[in-house]
Amino acid sequence: MARRLSIVLVLTAATASLGLFFGRVPRSHAHVLGIHKIRHIVIVMQENRSFDSYFGTYPGVDGLPRHDGRFAVCVPDSMLHLCERPYHDTFDRNFGGPHELIDARNDVAGGRMDGFIREARRGLRRGCFGHPTLPICSLGALHPDVMGYHDWHEIPNYWEYARHFTLQDRMFEPVDSWSLPAHLFMVSEWSARCPRHAGPMSCVNAPENPLAPPHEAQNPTRRKPNYAWTDLTYLLHRYHVSWRYYVFGGSEPDCESGGMICPNFPQRAKTPGIWNPLPWFSTVRHDHQLHDIAPISRLAQSRREGCTSLACIDADASSNTTVCAARLALADSAGCTAAATSTPATSS
Repeated sequence: MARRLSIVLVLTAATASLGLFFGRVPRSHAHVLGIHKIRHIVIVMQENRSFDSYFGTYPGVDGLPRHDGRFAVCVPDSMLHLCERPYHDTFDRNFGGPHELIDARNDVAGGRMDGFIREARRGLRRGCFGHPTLPICSLGALHPDVMGYHDWHEIPNYWEYARHFTLQDRMFEPVDSWSLPAHLFMVSEWSARCPRHAGPMSCVNAPENPLAPPHEAQNPTRRKPNYAWTDLTYLLHRYHVSWRYYVFGGSEPDCESGGMICPNFPQRAKTPGIWNPLPWFSTVRHDHQLHDIAPISRLAQSRREGCTSLACIDADASSNTTVCAARLALADSAGCTAAATSTPATSS
């Protein structure tokens, strides 16, 4: 059964969600012990994938349950009157299902974990009603692919990470919701609404609708979001740690509405949006760090000049992946960028 979580790769020099630890310690640092061996950290956050969809059949993990070589779980499909077991999906592109907060709760269904196919069919019907000409809508007669999983045949790079380093099968995302709350959690560990401008003490939990940027599907007005609470860049700025948030130019990586079907829209570094929420944080504006939100083309320049201490790369629709690289030592700064640019988000 697909558990809803972000895939996270953690690469360190001593590295989904998934956590993998990798790198090496130079001979000059061989005497360093414990956490001080860590020199670089790279985090890859991938949306719209579960641990089981990528690693459910990886040897030894807490993944898809089996008994006598056969999957021991299934999800009912009321339309076909059967209970579908996990199956090997060889397609690189998957349609999945809708993924707003209510969809996640309906998937889990109070712990029964039997709502995935029902929600996928509902999302297909709702999406194709609004966008009937999209290619997926001609596939409406086919069964949903939410019970499909991949293995080393389709994602050999991820399985190589798991084979060589550490695979964490008990790391879950902090919010069962769609892209905007997920990215707010990524940069600030919270998704909230703040009634008072620059008033963080007025903020309250908002895991579903923290107010999207203007003219997004969830905010068709000109009202600007007020992300008044402290984000991670505030702490970086306070302790003089450089950072950069790179944004791929191209198509947005997912539906702005949180649904499963929608047309593609462009994104760029200077377009604050669901996958680029930092420009709306009071702390980023107050610290005059909007220039640290940059197009991906500036990553090559950073590599020539030496890494920033923390770099995040927000990908486009081709990979739907966010990469963050943190440099924890002064030496070997090129290794930071090399690690980031060798990840699936920048090599696919």
